[in-house]
Amino acid sequence: MKITRQKHAKKNMGFYKHNFQFREPFQVLLDGTFCQAALRNKIQIREQLPGYLDGATHLCTTRCVLKELESLGKALYGAKLIAQRFQVRNCSHLKNPVSGSACLLSMIEEGNPHHFFIATQDQDLANKVKKKPGVPLLFIIQNTMVLDKPSPKSLAFVQMLQTNQLVPEHQKQSIVQLKEKEGLISQEGEKRRKRKRAGGPNPLSCLKKKKKTQQSQEPSAEKKKRKRKRNRVKKEVTQSVRKKEEE
Repeated sequence: MKITRQKHAKKNMGFYKHNFQFREPFQVLLDGTFCQAALRNKIQIREQLPGYLDGATHLCTTRCVLKELESLGKALYGAKLIAQRFQVRNCSHLKNPVSGSACLLSMIEEGNPHHFFIATQDQDLANKVKKKPGVPLLFIIQNTMVLDKPSPKSLAFVQMLQTNQLVPEHQKQSIVQLKEKEGLISQEGEKRRKRKRAGGPNPLSCLKKKKKTQQSQEPSAEKKKRKRKRNRVKKEVTQSVRKKEEE
């Protein structure tokens, strides 16, 4: 089971590395529910997670998550101690803290530019994360950490990228400029491609016709003259024969 789990993790990591440019060290945002589940199942997150993801990791959380754990009291005291060991990432709720789930969602807005992983046991938060493309999701099942497979939203996003439907116009222009710089295309060539030329006459029809009629008429005229001469000779012979017979 462990080998199969590692294969799935490696496959899923390859998807995010190739399509969303995830690189080491991987940044994993953890909430209180994940820390509590790790404590209950005796999972050493700092030691086990880098091996599972096959790369260096930075474990981090937010001030809102720590505030939420503090407010929940003794029930989550152990989870708070674990979360306090992680790096704290700045969020936009310094003066007005929000719930841990709302804070983590705000950290992955606008296409997850910082390439965060989200580690949570909150099912509602997990469902919201799956609606955002390019956000890997970690959770704990049966005493083990699991990297969820890419969501349908992530798969659809990659498919649209491959069909060139999400390439911004400025990127298309920069690609054209790079091609011109490398000499692959010219500006005139690009403009010529865009122009639609009006259909002219067939160039073959513009060629001068060969004087076949004159050449063909000449031999026919000669044949007619020859026939006339023969007919005259025949008439003269017949007339002379007749005259001799009459005599």
